[in-house]
Amino acid sequence: MKSAVENLNPTRVRLTVEVPFEELKPSLDAAYKKINQQVTVPGFRKGKVPARVIDQRFGRGAVLEEAVNDALPKLYQDAVEEGELSPLGQPEVDITELKDNELLAFTAEVDVRPSIEIPDYSGIEVTVDAVEVTDEDVDKSVEQLRERFASTTVVERAAAEGDVVKIDLEASVDGEVLEDGVAKGIDYTIGSGELLDGIDEAVTGLEAGGSATFTSELKGGSAAGREAEVKVDVTSVSARELPELDDDFAQMASEFDTLEELRADSRKRLERMKKYDQATQAQEKVLDALISLVEVPVPEKLLQDEINTRKHNLVNHQLSQLGMDLATYLKMQEKSEEEFENELKEQAEKGIRTQFILDELVNKEKLNVNQEELTEHLMRRAQSSGMSPDQFAQAVVEGGQVPMLVGEVARGKALAVVVEAAKVTDTNGETVSMEDEEDEEESGEAAGASAESTEQSGEKSEG
Repeated sequence: MKSAVENLNPTRVRLTVEVPFEELKPSLDAAYKKINQQVTVPGFRKGKVPARVIDQRFGRGAVLEEAVNDALPKLYQDAVEEGELSPLGQPEVDITELKDNELLAFTAEVDVRPSIEIPDYSGIEVTVDAVEVTDEDVDKSVEQLRERFASTTVVERAAAEGDVVKIDLEASVDGEVLEDGVAKGIDYTIGSGELLDGIDEAVTGLEAGGSATFTSELKGGSAAGREAEVKVDVTSVSARELPELDDDFAQMASEFDTLEELRADSRKRLERMKKYDQATQAQEKVLDALISLVEVPVPEKLLQDEINTRKHNLVNHQLSQLGMDLATYLKMQEKSEEEFENELKEQAEKGIRTQFILDELVNKEKLNVNQEELTEHLMRRAQSSGMSPDQFAQAVVEGGQVPMLVGEVARGKALAVVVEAAKVTDTNGETVSMEDEEDEEESGEAAGASAESTEQSGEKSEG
């Protein structure tokens, strides 16, 4: 077999392959055997029809077609390996010549991973938010804990902000009550903003047994995005009472004996959260800086497939679960369809570029993924998916997604290498060390999430 590679553009090649006929003999034998099992010829036992009789009865062309179809996948794969290519997606194959007992020639056009040069990234500098926890931050944290331990007492008076009202709701559009627009026995804290716009004003001042009607745009359900007339009935009003902020509260709400110890622990927890946010911010900014340094051509078909995948997931999974269509979503986001499409394209391009760059870094830095790293990543992904580790692992194996997970971990390690080499300072001008805060698994999430669906399609097409 002879093969040659022609670069059509930085992300697409044409393979030209010539195969001497003797190399097709195993596929010809398999074709005769397959046809033998499918046909019946008088005078011959099933499966024992000679090749010459098959040629006479059914035509040599049918045998050749079967043989070529059988041989093409391996011939194509051999040419890919000979050309040291990394194909993306399925090839477009064209048989250019087929001479019986002489030659098979074909071409195959396919998208390939572009050749990427990773420049010196040690000069990357980024600025991140400083880790600062104020007394006001601690006050807010403790107050939120206090809110969780609030008690309620039914009162015989008009409802006011901060009260908890038990309500029944009935939403109508164009005078018709919606099937999914009726809810009873809902507890709602006035002023929380957790229900429909306009409900706070409607229930404020009502006593138990009172009713009001207001107009609001529905956020979900069969009439999401439409204006509805909502009737609200108040069945009870309860006042919320907050516990005193003292040592007794600390003992009730935590493992600490004093309020001072509780506040100190809250400060430490807020510092950890802000350090995590700082590390994530550093990873994102370093990744953006790295992407800006590298020229990465993006295959058009891969980009379009990625855009379609992202749009499908949004419309058929995320929005459908909310009972919302794309038009309603765009209205709520105050975006035109053109703005949405442009944003989707930009995100898809960034995801593909991210994957290509970090995969090249994995190769350049010779990074490997061990079993412990893969297991930790699998546990993290299982937790975020709401599945048990065993269920998630089984789904990954059955779906052939293990290479995808390995790729996510490897890209996380590649990004960690770049972050460690970068100069990270905070808004106070202090140098930030990423060695303690950085978690390669988390950086894998930051680096790999935007390219996750690309990785899934990429693994399938390259396999």
